[in-house]
Amino acid sequence: MVINQPSNQIRLTNVSLVRLKKGKRRFEIACYKNKVLEWRSGVEKDLDNVLQIPAVFESVSRGQIANKFELENAFGQDTPVNDIILEILGKGELQVGEKERHAQLDRVHNEVVDIVAGKLVDPRTKRVYTTGMIEKALAELSTLGAQAHQSHGERPAASSTATPSGETTTADGSPTAAAAADSKAKAKDLPTWTGVVATRSAKSQALDAMKALIAHQPIPVARARMRLRVTCPTSLLKLSTKPAPSSVSTSGNASSSLGSPPAMPSSSTSRKHSRSKSKSSKQNKSDGETQLTSSTAAASQDPADQAASVASEDSTTNKTRATVKDRILSYVEQVESQDTLEQDWEVLGFVEPGAFKGLTEFIGAETKGRGRVEVLDMAVIFHEGGD
Repeated sequence: MVINQPSNQIRLTNVSLVRLKKGKRRFEIACYKNKVLEWRSGVEKDLDNVLQIPAVFESVSRGQIANKFELENAFGQDTPVNDIILEILGKGELQVGEKERHAQLDRVHNEVVDIVAGKLVDPRTKRVYTTGMIEKALAELSTLGAQAHQSHGERPAASSTATPSGETTTADGSPTAAAAADSKAKAKDLPTWTGVVATRSAKSQALDAMKALIAHQPIPVARARMRLRVTCPTSLLKLSTKPAPSSVSTSGNASSSLGSPPAMPSSSTSRKHSRSKSKSSKQNKSDGETQLTSSTAAASQDPADQAASVASEDSTTNKTRATVKDRILSYVEQVESQDTLEQDWEVLGFVEPGAFKGLTEFIGAETKGRGRVEVLDMAVIFHEGGD
């Protein structure tokens, strides 16, 4: 029995293991901490600064070096050991220690906070918040998210009463189960924030954090606007845009009724149908008389009144069908300047980031590649003359 004493006991305190399973065998190499990630990112070029021992092991903790026969079966014959080490170093699984995990998590957290602080501003002053205020707001949201996940237990049923405002409450004044379920459903629709994880990129987590901050508003925040230059040919500005497709339910009903074969009427239904037919004929006669009177009234109307009615109809149709210029300006929240250069119309302004995709798609579809959208500034932090 081997007695572990300070003289013969070896602790792997400064070793990062990289494991690779190949050919039903597992191989390991011993590396320095934080050097594997630097090697994979291209910061470190010297392999001697990465490896502690230039050898391939079956188990680093036991000190068992892989024999040559197993390496040949797994990586092929005449493969140098240096190439095997490079393959394990590039494709192997890195065993990360506790300190390295904390360091990586802190790095991702700082990146997320920096991205959020650069993209969100105060909606009143258009100025950015400090990273400390963003961290406090995210910490508040994470505690709220943790409490929301923990509070899933249902209360026992109690007698409910109706308040003068129409809300149902229990005897102690708390909301009933139905009201609590409605509030929980509304809370579920809002984006939540539970903290930073090391398995996702900082950019995607920053987007989730911004959505949660804007939805819950622990501090008044809004997305920083983008500054764009939109160019469109002047010949296309007055063209009317295509109306939005509207789904007509009657067409579906008509098609379904046409597709089904008609049923044969019975004797009682035929009598009722004949009576209703006679009534409808009388009604049609009266409708025809009213139409004749309305047509005569329209004929006796003055030409000025007729022109006014036609103009009002044209104005309503023009409101429903906007021009290309009106649609472009509807995406721009604040217009900085407009100018006409030869055959192109140019507008500079500020646009919300959520409307950027719709604007680019509209320009590409309506101008067929003749118009363009240029991004001058991704996030306008503070603009003295525009605000």
